[in-house]
Amino acid sequence: MNRITVAADKRSRHGDRMPSSRALKERLLRCVSILLATALVLAIQSPAGAEELSYLGAWKFVSAVPAPWASSPQKADVAGMKQLIGKTVNLGLKAITGPNVFACKGPHYKVSDFPADMLFQGQFGEMHDADHSKDPLQLAHALGFTGTTFKTLETGCEIDWHFVDLRTAEIGLNNFVYTLKKQ
Repeated sequence: MNRITVAADKRSRHGDRMPSSRALKERLLRCVSILLATALVLAIQSPAGAEELSYLGAWKFVSAVPAPWASSPQKADVAGMKQLIGKTVNLGLKAITGPNVFACKGPHYKVSDFPADMLFQGQFGEMHDADHSKDPLQLAHALGFTGTTFKTLETGCEIDWHFVDLRTAEIGLNNFVYTLKKQ
């Protein structure tokens, strides 16, 4: 009768034979390994994927300053600048909408890391080439950028977006540097 009791103890309530503790440990170890591998893949992929799409949405013009490359304040389009402050640009998957100069159907987004001399379509680099005392990195820092490379959204349209942080972008247009905030 002892044999029958022992055999019954090793069966599940459905009558199937229960796996040994070693088999359970191996299954558990496999499950944990799969979960850890999945978590690692997601941790590696998610930030980049999220960052790549974080620029989508509404951006509002909050301020503008004369661009460092503008040779004189008279060359800046003050009337045009005032018209843009408070306006919104929407970066969408299929189109960029907003004031006419920004409107674009079929943008091709690419996020890159630009050195300071490449900001604002290379304006800081051109300034340095013309006058070696103009340091592109110092010019970038004066506009609020930090670090030595800067996330830049190339749209495939007219204007590149340079990110001060995830919620603040700067663009150059008509001898002004505009600051936009994510809405």
